[in-house]
Amino acid sequence: MTSEQAAALPVYSGQDLGAVYAKRHTAFALWAPTAAAAAVHRYATGTDAEPGAADLGLAPMQLTEGGVWRATIGGDLAGQYYVYELSFPDGHTAVLVDPYARAAGANGERGMVLDLDAAAPENWAADRRPAAARDPGAASVWEVHVADFSADEHSGVRPEWRGKFLAFTQDATTLDLAGEHPTCLNYLKRLGVSHVQLQPVFDFATVDETRPGGYNWGYDPLNYNVPEGSYSTDPWHGEVRVRECRAMVAALHRAGLGVVMDVVYNHTYYTDNWMERAVPGYWLRRWPDGSLTNGSGCGCDLASERAMVRKYMVDSVVYWATAYHIDGFRFDLMALHDVETMNVIRAALDALPGGREILMYGEPWQGGGTRMDLGARPADKSALPLLDERIGIFCDNTRDAVKGGVFDAKAPGFVNGAPGAAYTLLHAVGAFRDGADGVHPKAAGQIVQYVSAHDNFTLWDKLKCVAGRRNFAAPDADLLAQNRLCAAICLTCQGLPFLQAGEEFARTKNGDPNTYRGPLALNRLDWTRAAQLELLVQFYRGLFGIRRAWPELSALADPAQPQPMLLALPGWLVGFVPERTDESGPGRLAVYYNPENVPHTVALPAGNWRTVCDGVTASPQPFGPVRSGQIELPPVSAVILAAQAAPGG
Repeated sequence: MTSEQAAALPVYSGQDLGAVYAKRHTAFALWAPTAAAAAVHRYATGTDAEPGAADLGLAPMQLTEGGVWRATIGGDLAGQYYVYELSFPDGHTAVLVDPYARAAGANGERGMVLDLDAAAPENWAADRRPAAARDPGAASVWEVHVADFSADEHSGVRPEWRGKFLAFTQDATTLDLAGEHPTCLNYLKRLGVSHVQLQPVFDFATVDETRPGGYNWGYDPLNYNVPEGSYSTDPWHGEVRVRECRAMVAALHRAGLGVVMDVVYNHTYYTDNWMERAVPGYWLRRWPDGSLTNGSGCGCDLASERAMVRKYMVDSVVYWATAYHIDGFRFDLMALHDVETMNVIRAALDALPGGREILMYGEPWQGGGTRMDLGARPADKSALPLLDERIGIFCDNTRDAVKGGVFDAKAPGFVNGAPGAAYTLLHAVGAFRDGADGVHPKAAGQIVQYVSAHDNFTLWDKLKCVAGRRNFAAPDADLLAQNRLCAAICLTCQGLPFLQAGEEFARTKNGDPNTYRGPLALNRLDWTRAAQLELLVQFYRGLFGIRRAWPELSALADPAQPQPMLLALPGWLVGFVPERTDESGPGRLAVYYNPENVPHTVALPAGNWRTVCDGVTASPQPFGPVRSGQIELPPVSAVILAAQAAPGG
């Protein structure tokens, strides 16, 4: 289908696509304007292999305005399963799961009619976004995979809940249930982050939900509006995964944490996906010769710039935000989406009650070449000036400057031997609002500052690779110092800080940079290691506390927050004083980074100062003596000082 043919198809703007359930009837609606005939085929179970499987018959659908096929079937259909069967003028037929399905049977082979109210956990109506997730100045994100979170046999989580949504609902867990070292939700409540980002939780294709032990990161979408069945305790009954996913969100909210959902609208796992079956040639991008573009690396890029694809993305994001109370969205390969679509999604979220509090950011790159219709502009790093100021991007400039490039295991960064990286950090501390390095954000919140995520090496493994050491488990003292410096840089640069789960206890995957297919033993969070490296965890916890106490470090609460005042320092050293528009609250800060293996004595700004971070210990409560004039910076360290009132002042 050419761009012109796609643009000529009717556009439907209604909000009733899918199976709209009511007690007395269910209304089915599917956008398929090129089909010649359509029908709804209903079943008693999600697969034919289950007890009670039965064919409940075929109901014809009628073509209505906007290219939408409709059928209304009487009775209480909650829990029934269905697919659509289409025929086309060229004689071919197609069977597909409803792209708007809200629930599904095992392995997503049939949609399910869902009574959403009946699939609510206890007290769901009272669930609210926690205060920390409503405060932009305190925002920080901890990324985790649902299975990784609790799969460790030492996690203290009930065996039947390990690797499942419900693991997030079990409170007071400790290492081996010994009552000493907190794990899972109990650990998260103390860490100090404001949001948990979940790697994909929608229904993905490559894990067999009927067999235990399967693993994948989940970047292989199958049913976008359905929770993944392998994370539920019962993949056979579609309402269970819905209820348990919502229970997970509610538990994180009760713990004071917002929930960010990692969404993968840039591609589908199968070229022969449900949407393409419904409207062949419309949903996926193609080159002029008809071959599929491959900007995602999966050979099937969704054409976000087309009207009904854009509508689908908006509808899906809004559905997750409302039906699951999601507090933020991270867009995989966001540069495969067009700027207009991203801005429309932001506007749709803003229109919801409390919607302006919902985070929105993504990867400003592609995995290969693609082809957008009619001059649409990719939402890449260069498009920052065109994006809403509350749509952020992952900043690979900071990431690579701090620890070294991700595509060369041995390439060093600022903390481990690359002096030139100091130049980038001088601009990173102000979230590149000076336009350096080709980055032109409109606000600090458009920059996601990070040094590790699920892709590429863990931070610890990268530090080991640069140092040329293969004993990844060993807690080398010099590399722990580098780890602490990485953390301090990420958490003192303006912007939104982000970290991979376990970065704060030197998480290792034994040097494997791409564990998307497992094994789980390599991916799971090692809660014993978290206990062993508790001092590193405490350092991160202290940094989060400092950031909350001095919101000018993030510049997220006040878009007018000025950039930091840089200090003139010798060599590789970086130092700055975060400026503020509001002089209330604690005294000003002075921040210093020393990546060198020797100490340096530097001048302090005028006044009296006390330490809140000395490179080993971090706390929002100042400690140590009052200092003035100058200070010695320890090797490989970040030092943060808080101004003190003059005696008698």
